[in-house]
Amino acid sequence: MDQYKLFDAEFKLVSIVWDTEPVNSTELSRICQQKLGWKKPTTYNMIKKLEKRGILKNEKATVTALVKREQVQKYESEVLLKKAFDNSLPAFIAAFLKDKKLSRQEAEEIKKMIEEAAK
Repeated sequence: MDQYKLFDAEFKLVSIVWDTEPVNSTELSRICQQKLGWKKPTTYNMIKKLEKRGILKNEKATVTALVKREQVQKYESEVLLKKAFDNSLPAFIAAFLKDKKLSRQEAEEIKKMIEEAAK
């Protein structure tokens, strides 16, 4: 499961790939220069590193993600839940909602998710 652990810089690059894939590696380097201030070698080194870890695929100068955004989000949320809330979903929700107001639509969506999960 640690295969989905991404450090901040890695997450930024993979987010760009998710948003633009399939993307030419030269174009990806240009986008990273614009959005992240990275030089071309930094982008290419990061692509190689993430390719070795099975996160990205770079074939014929076309970069795609091998993991989905949802997989990384699930991993990150489970790590946060375990680390900061002793694996207690109610404690997480209480902390998250403290001093926040939900719209009726948001409350209905969350209620529906809870009902589905309880089945």
